[in-house]
Amino acid sequence: MSKYDISQRRACKLVSVDPKTVRREREPDNPHIRKRMREIASQRRRFGYRRIELMLAREGIIMNQKKLRRLYREEGLAVKRRRGRKRATGTRTPMPIPDGPCMRWSLDFVADTFGAARRFRILAVIDDFTRECLALVADTSISGQRVARELDRLMRLYGKPETIVSDNGSELTSRAILEWQNERGVAWHYIAPGKPMQNGFVESFNGKLRDECLNEEVFDSLAHARSILGRWRHDYNHIRPHSSLGGLTPAARRSLELDGSTAPDALAKPQTMNYGKARLSL
Repeated sequence: MSKYDISQRRACKLVSVDPKTVRREREPDNPHIRKRMREIASQRRRFGYRRIELMLAREGIIMNQKKLRRLYREEGLAVKRRRGRKRATGTRTPMPIPDGPCMRWSLDFVADTFGAARRFRILAVIDDFTRECLALVADTSISGQRVARELDRLMRLYGKPETIVSDNGSELTSRAILEWQNERGVAWHYIAPGKPMQNGFVESFNGKLRDECLNEEVFDSLAHARSILGRWRHDYNHIRPHSSLGGLTPAARRSLELDGSTAPDALAKPQTMNYGKARLSL
């Protein structure tokens, strides 16, 4: 190459040598970022490079988006489009057991109709420790940005939770929610797909909401539905006795914890989460 001023590829072809045998193997650039990207992708299998970028930014790793996309492709982390029915893809890290109010919130969506079969959705948010229903937000459409605004409102009323638990719905895995987590510093636990009992507290609450309210009422309008849900939520929190709380109401349970009073013996038992055949009572 130095004598005849020709390229490496041309020289290798003339002497019948594979270029790979003479080229120096270079180590991949940014190995620590590649490693962290693989770790995030193994835990959140449906996250693309944009959402991984938000997760890295939360840890103080900020880099050019084009470079991050190149590393993402080189590591073979591209998300494959699913076809056919949904299938469970594994479990996540076990959730911490709450031992006080406002430590872990759970949220989920419930659907119903009003008027001439007009569908609307209800965002339910509960405190897993006190079993208190923090919000029942009803609307014809609830986006990720709307969920983030409602969570900000609840944080002003009840304080900042340590963890929020939800399923993998599109609204709850949206960019708006990921940015909200990053800005507020709230840990978010996504249950494994196809495993609703990993979010058993809110699933049990949904059953009570459906049985005691939604199936008992015929809603004329969205405003009517919001009025009925508001009254039922007040009854659920302040009047309805809960067997899992020793006959107390969620509001009384919260007051006991905030005042430091002695709770009944039924409440002294440790809270447990069974991801198998669990029966959670509200």
